Amino acid sequence: MAIAMQNLFKERKIPFLFTFFLLLIFVTFILISNSQKSPIYLVTDITQPQLNHSINPTPSLQNFKNDNVLSNDTRNDDFEMDNFDWKLCKGSVAVDYIPCLDNLEAIKALKSRRHMEHRERHCPKPSPKCLIPLPDGYKLPVPWPKSRDMIWYNNVPHPKLVEYKKDQNWVVKTGDYLVFPGGGTQFKDGVTNYIESIEKTLPEIEWGKHIRVILDVGCGVASFGGYLLDKNVITMSFAPKDEHEAQIQFALERGIPATLSVIGTQKLAFPDNAYDMIHCARCRVHWDGDGGKPLMELNRILRPGGFFVWSATPVYRDDERDQKVWKAMVALTEAICWKVVKKTFFDSAGVGLVIYQKPVTSSCYDNRKENNPPLCDQNNRPNSSWYAPLDNCLVPLPTSSIGNTYEWPSPWPQRLNSKPQRLSLKADAEEVFDEDTKHWTALVSDVYIGGLAINWSSVRNVMDMNAGYGGFASAIIDRPLWVMNVVPISGPDTLSVIFDRGLIGMYHDWCESFNTYPRTYDLLHSSFLFGNLTQRCDMAEVVVEMDRILRPGGFLLVQDTMQMLNKLSSILRSLHWSVTLHQEQFLVGKKGFWRPNDKVGI
Repeated sequence: MAIAMQNLFKERKIPFLFTFFLLLIFVTFILISNSQKSPIYLVTDITQPQLNHSINPTPSLQNFKNDNVLSNDTRNDDFEMDNFDWKLCKGSVAVDYIPCLDNLEAIKALKSRRHMEHRERHCPKPSPKCLIPLPDGYKLPVPWPKSRDMIWYNNVPHPKLVEYKKDQNWVVKTGDYLVFPGGGTQFKDGVTNYIESIEKTLPEIEWGKHIRVILDVGCGVASFGGYLLDKNVITMSFAPKDEHEAQIQFALERGIPATLSVIGTQKLAFPDNAYDMIHCARCRVHWDGDGGKPLMELNRILRPGGFFVWSATPVYRDDERDQKVWKAMVALTEAICWKVVKKTFFDSAGVGLVIYQKPVTSSCYDNRKENNPPLCDQNNRPNSSWYAPLDNCLVPLPTSSIGNTYEWPSPWPQRLNSKPQRLSLKADAEEVFDEDTKHWTALVSDVYIGGLAINWSSVRNVMDMNAGYGGFASAIIDRPLWVMNVVPISGPDTLSVIFDRGLIGMYHDWCESFNTYPRTYDLLHSSFLFGNLTQRCDMAEVVVEMDRILRPGGFLLVQDTMQMLNKLSSILRSLHWSVTLHQEQFLVGKKGFWRPNDKVGI
């Protein structure tokens, strides 16, 4: 080697040596640089997530400085702008258009409206591709927690409830704002006193420890659920889109979890045994109607040992009409083995309530004099509640691994990361669940928070479009926001696990529109949703739905393959969204205020 080097010097090949050493240094630098890149965060299948996510607890965020930034003026050569000719939706309801609830042609063709069929889903085919116009004077929403008590009137310009409920303190118009004083039909001393009175009536409720997940039926403007947030209770408030104009829209604009739904002829989009408590304050549901099917639907989704709080005039008034309803309720609740644990009257408010409890063992079912309603045959019963007709039978009670008595989840907040009771029975299920939880904790802390172009301080209403075990929601549980965990009907059914963890969610098919008003969410999130979805429906239709749901200034956060991100980015940029790409697997889109000018579609 020494002789060879001497010959090189003698032959004056110094430039060759210099070039050789420069090349060697460059190759060494590239190898070191590649070895320090941040890890790829992938979960390919929620039923069998990779046990080794290759997560570095403290990855370098240097990679994010050189991410692809695709604005309306700067385009990467790999992205070709599709020629979309966007138009605004037309009609008097266009500003608040909900495709599957505002299909007037289908509603007019209904043979019956007796069981609220006209308030159920009737989705147009194909899904519309028009864009929702903005209300005149729309502005960025009032931030949480101020929004719980007041919102911009121009964002939800519906005065009907102000006049209709003026004596009950639901909502008051004050200048440019709609103000929510915390009143309600049954909250005559205010919703805070009402909530405290329930716990005093039955101390074992223990808001935020024993009782964590609640369904509020016929919720009005959702003040009950809004004020329970102070107690670490998450409430799914729901009501139909009916003559109580925009009540769910008010709730979501306030930053309170809510959805549009009705107890009609079809099951609610929740799993069996989901809720710790169900609440109804003058919710106008005839529980004994249609052979008692509405109450049997509550029985289906109420957790064994859970409570039904019913505050309504039949509980405490003696007139003939109310007593007829009460007697029917007594007969029905006895038939389904619910027991009355408390019945009380609040003198200062002049209202009363009764608290029922669902059994935890099947002994009462077995000892009934009549097998009516019968137990459901699980072999002939659909697994999903999506578009399924209401049962006229009782769902058999689940049992725990230690006996025939149902075991209540751990107290909150331990419940969040404890082994869910309805986790798969596969041998490695618990290990998979724990790894999934760790994966999302690391991804959110190391990448999502601070590593992406998202202003989390402006985010209140969040939707996880394919929630899996609820790991994303769990990882951001300490932030001042809430997550609607959506489980697509075409994927693994993990919604029971989500409720076992003390979170909320719904089933949905993303080839159809979601049951919410336009402009109701601040952030939409998905992780490897689009590969399966685009095999069944048009990606452009899904993007139009996301544009409908998301508020101006809101964010879309997608983890997917580059093939899917390329397609998605092209459509988003045609809508004048700003788009950024990170690590060749994350897309962040931000919706603006752009709408097509003077173009009206279908």
